[in-house]
Amino acid sequence: MIARMQIDRRRLLAGTAALSATAALPVRAETAADRVAMTSLDRQAEALMAAYPEYATQLGIDKGARAALKARLTDRSAAAEARRRDDAVARLAAVRALPRDGLSPTVATHVATVEAAHALAIDGWRRMPVGDMALLSNNNFRSTPYVVSQGNGALVDTPDLLETKHTIATKADAEAYLARLDGYARQLTDETARLRADAATGVYLPAFLNAIAERQLRAAAAAPPTLATGLGDKTGAAGIAGDWTARATAIIDRSVRPALAAQADAFATLRPKASDVPGMWKTPDAADRYAWLAEAATTTRSTPDEIHTIGLEQCRAYAAELDPLLRAQGLTQGTAGERLIALGKRPDLLFADTDAGRAELLAYLNTIVAKLRPRLRRAFGKLVRGNLVIRRVPPAIQDGAPNGYAGPGSMDGKVPGAYYINLRDTGIWPRFALPTLTFHEAIPGHIWQGEYTFDLPLIRTLLGFNAYSEGWGLYAEQIAGEIGYYDDDPLGRIGYLQSMNFRAARLVADTGLHHKRWTMDQAKRFFRGATGFTDSQATSELNRYCTWPGQALGYKTGHNEINRLRDAAKARMGARFDVRGFNDTVVQAGGMPLDVLAAVVERWSKGG
Repeated sequence: MIARMQIDRRRLLAGTAALSATAALPVRAETAADRVAMTSLDRQAEALMAAYPEYATQLGIDKGARAALKARLTDRSAAAEARRRDDAVARLAAVRALPRDGLSPTVATHVATVEAAHALAIDGWRRMPVGDMALLSNNNFRSTPYVVSQGNGALVDTPDLLETKHTIATKADAEAYLARLDGYARQLTDETARLRADAATGVYLPAFLNAIAERQLRAAAAAPPTLATGLGDKTGAAGIAGDWTARATAIIDRSVRPALAAQADAFATLRPKASDVPGMWKTPDAADRYAWLAEAATTTRSTPDEIHTIGLEQCRAYAAELDPLLRAQGLTQGTAGERLIALGKRPDLLFADTDAGRAELLAYLNTIVAKLRPRLRRAFGKLVRGNLVIRRVPPAIQDGAPNGYAGPGSMDGKVPGAYYINLRDTGIWPRFALPTLTFHEAIPGHIWQGEYTFDLPLIRTLLGFNAYSEGWGLYAEQIAGEIGYYDDDPLGRIGYLQSMNFRAARLVADTGLHHKRWTMDQAKRFFRGATGFTDSQATSELNRYCTWPGQALGYKTGHNEINRLRDAAKARMGARFDVRGFNDTVVQAGGMPLDVLAAVVERWSKGG
């Protein structure tokens, strides 16, 4: 039995634990007080999209009254960041001024969730006045003291937005694309100024990550103008006359390439002052900033030491579960991690490290999705479409990108959610590791869960919470096993347990690097020994934890809590417990702090 992290609800984010809630969260308003509250929350949603206009495009709602948003990008200047902080303070005050008497349980939950998101972010701006503050759903995982890195910044975000999300049906859409290309250059320039300003306070991206970021930026500055040819392809397909490729190329050559080069130059200039220490503990006010990052990632007040201990306990428990399965594969000697390393090298389980091998791997992921889809009715009463496409991480950013991640589709279904897998090295992806990754990122994981939020009020679709989102991703892996996916696939079951063990190891490695002052070698020895990851895979993971301190703590914290809530509901309900009802309740709840989720589940289990 895997030990689960015990969350002291008295220590969770204040003001939410007493709320009742309901599985029918999409209901908007039942009372006069509800209508007042929802009018306020709808106004806040529009304000958030004005501040972060890419989200209107991602959701496919950048039309009609919101059409002007399609030509804009988030302003990444220091002045704009200060305005976003001040606006969040005002919105929080407005939420706290709402009358609570007369609110239905559903709307009370919406209000509490919005309040918690803003209170957490404002506390972060106060305690960590550098780097990047993540507030909205698609980047809630990415709060970091480093405003730009190999994993975050305009270089990572904006090309993908333009290539995969910005639809073009009219001349106005094409002009908006060009405006965004100009905006991309401004984003890069503003980020570079903030990068230098943060460095003046003693915050430097670790030197080994600085080198990766600089390399990516220089490659992008020298690359063919794919954003221009992409515009030409889109306008051509839409039958829009004009030489759009030439116009876009002129903007890229005039503005974007110099801005990319200038940001690369800034990293190169700062590198001699940067340390190769991987953890953030050498940066100013590190203990308090890391404490906030851990709180933001987990929506708990668990201490780094508590989290570290739980991670070690769970790694030991998962290793014990893996042992008989590995023995059945003829792997009897060494630790679980050492035997997983050996299993991952079996030639019959690997894809060729060639273009053909990468294409075969992507095709295999699609067969996994197709095999799972018919089973989903065993786990859910309400099914969403699960609209997705599987893509390779663009080679231009693959050296700094995570091994796998997902992005949302549009609310109208015209743009599918995207599940990205990093194929810089196919050797990190033995076949047995791929089903559980797919369940986490695609269905019934992030893309699946995200579609349920489309039935919620818009502000609930916009706001996100790392522990809920990533906890659901791990729980989605668990669901796949519970509906029989691994019944005829013992290697896949090993992959599932390796994945769970990997997320437990994250608790140890992240707190080790940032709180216990581990060296990279210490972290890598532990990580490879626990997970069986290749050196390349472990390096990529640890680089990620260095870039986004604390984010990796949300996965197992959220998963542990979802299972604790499930056990409590089962004990409370006895024979009335229906796992499909529980799953529906959690997935339809949408992103929220874990204590609010506890109230949602408790109300459901009591028949409310």
